Amino acid sequence: MRLIPVLLLLLALAAAAPVQAAPNIQHWQTPQGVRVYLVQAPDLPMLDLRVLWDAGSARDGLYPGLARLTAGMLSEGADGLTAQQLNFAFESLGVIFDTGVSRDYAFADLRTLSDPELLRQALHNFKRVLRAPAFPPRALQRRINNTLLSIRADRESPATVAERALFAALYDQHPYATPVKGTAESLPGIQRATVVDFYRRHYGTRNAILVLVGDISKKQAVFVAATLFSGLPEGVAAPPLPSPAQQDQRSIFIPHPSEQTHVLIGRAVVSRQDPDYFPLYVGNHVLGGGGMVSRLFTELRESRGLSYSVYSYFFPLRVAGPFIANLQTRGEQAEQARALLLENIRAFVETGPGAEELAAAKQNITGGFPLRISDNSRILGYVSMIAFYGLPLDYLDTFNTRVRAVTAGQVRDAFRRRLGSDALLTVLVGRPQPQE
Repeated sequence: MRLIPVLLLLLALAAAAPVQAAPNIQHWQTPQGVRVYLVQAPDLPMLDLRVLWDAGSARDGLYPGLARLTAGMLSEGADGLTAQQLNFAFESLGVIFDTGVSRDYAFADLRTLSDPELLRQALHNFKRVLRAPAFPPRALQRRINNTLLSIRADRESPATVAERALFAALYDQHPYATPVKGTAESLPGIQRATVVDFYRRHYGTRNAILVLVGDISKKQAVFVAATLFSGLPEGVAAPPLPSPAQQDQRSIFIPHPSEQTHVLIGRAVVSRQDPDYFPLYVGNHVLGGGGMVSRLFTELRESRGLSYSVYSYFFPLRVAGPFIANLQTRGEQAEQARALLLENIRAFVETGPGAEELAAAKQNITGGFPLRISDNSRILGYVSMIAFYGLPLDYLDTFNTRVRAVTAGQVRDAFRRRLGSDALLTVLVGRPQPQE
């Protein structure tokens, strides 16, 4: 269709178009109880729309992988349309439709031109997906089979094996313990009725959030939100997630025929609403999140040559997301690298950042901030985060101010309380080394 090249051109222009430093987020609630977040961006005739549900893999229950399958099945036909017909209905309008899932939430995205007639048709098709997904059994079985093949291939990746082992050990019986993709044991037990039940419970208006970014007025957005969710079932409000139990310090070795040994160190420590988030985030930029200028890179790569890549990060979730430090090294020096990685983490916990390190980290973070919101899709991602995790509407507006306000004392205090004990879990995946 001719509209598709036009849309691709507009997408390219959107990536290059300047945006305001701090998007103005408007917020209200529909009569159906759906929370709506709007950022008006009229420079280009486009609209990005995302619906989020509290339906991530943490809601899988007895069937790890169920949330991911359910989200993926939204594109397999709806309201009398086959998957091919639904795909054509979107593509003929130049619309991009996508779905996805994380540990905390599921989402469905729509990107369309804001021309009134095109938008009307795009939203009509989108509502058909939300209201009456088909969940055809053959498509479900195909997706299960493909996922099982993918899981089998993942066993060849030491990085994936290590990450899964780390989450399983950190979270144990908590819903975060199982992989988003599911397991070879759980997926064969998922039937169409299982998916339909998950959809009915979690994809109602009581669990939904709508985010709109683009060329749309407030009046239009109110109409779109009210229309999109009219007639949809309420569903059941998802219960709060439990806090994970802290794990004791231990080390796990998993044999794997890889040339490099993967070393991960972690602990479950930080949520999205955590008051320590900014001290932890800025401090980690010094420790291992700042690329080639971070301490871990300098000590393990530059000074010792123990690893080509080494880094650390905090992964905040709804409850106690992990701190993870990661490196890859030759098998014969894995123990030396692991010990040095732990030594550097503990030293940073004890002393915190130096004045010059902290100043450089702040400058790097705040200087790169405009790139984080440089186009509508990035803004959509940030506003979705703000909406789902209940962060302040001025989160982006105050981001740089809060980064600049972090002190070395706050970093030391936050790291000591969160990582100060010896309860750090280590996972090593690689070739066993001969005993001397």
